[in-house]
This record gives sequence, structure tokens and C-alpha cells, in this order.
Amino acid sequence: MSTNVWWIWMILAAIFFVGEIFTAAFFILWFGVGAVAAGVFALVGASLGWQFVVFILVSLALVAASRRFAERFTKAQPPGIGADRFVGEICDVLDEINNANNTGRVRMNREEWRAESDTGDVLAPGTRVVVVRLSGTHLVVRKIAGGE
Repeated sequence: MSTNVWWIWMILAAIFFVGEIFTAAFFILWFGVGAVAAGVFALVGASLGWQFVVFILVSLALVAASRRFAERFTKAQPPGIGADRFVGEICDVLDEINNANNTGRVRMNREEWRAESDTGDVLAPGTRVVVVRLSGTHLVVRKIAGGE
């Protein structure tokens, strides 16, 4: 009976391979390779349990190996690139920044951003602040001494 399910593994592998086309990272690909390996085991007569074991072990081993490979060759983002370029920028508070009420908006150059205070202080409109970091789509800011 186990040799009759090899085609199911191949269909599953094809689904994973096609799914990989729509992702940004090599992740689903390895499950496709694991499904091919399980399909080969089905062809040689391995039980369904062994097919699942092969699928899981091959997939997880390839995911782990690819992560290690990617970490070795991926360099850290240099400062001032991407979202880090906003750190140190001076902004003006437009709407009161109050972390407890989840309110706050600042203007940086010609752009408006949602903002929160890194110290939890309530910052009034017109206050000058500096960007400390980015948290999702919010700027985390700190009041500049004498910035009111």
C-alpha cells in the first residue's frame, strides 16, 4: 500500500515548489524537497510512518542548514541605511505624544509620523524631539533639552 501514495508526495512537493515562487525567502522549498524524499521512500516500499519521518527530518535539516548558511553570508545592515537613517533626526511634535492614550504625531522634514516617547513623558505640541529608534511604523522619540 505504501507504494501507492508516492504520487501524493509528488503533488505535495509540486505545491510546495509553486508556493516557493510566491515567498521572499527559501523556506517552503525545503518542504518540497522533503516531500520528494518521502515520495522516493514510498516508491521503495517504506511504511507511511517512515515516509513522514523522512519528510520531517529532511525538511527540518534543510531549513536549519539554509539558515546557518544565510546567517554566515548575510552582513549586518550598516548604520544609516533603511529605517536606521531616521535615528538622530530632529522632529516637531504636531499632536500630543501620550503613550498611555496611544496618541502622538510628529513632523520630520516634510513627512508626518506616528510617534511615542521612549521615556513615557507626555510631550506637548511644538516640542522639539530627536528620533531614538523606529518601532514598527512608529518613531520612538526623546525630548531635546530646552526643546519647548
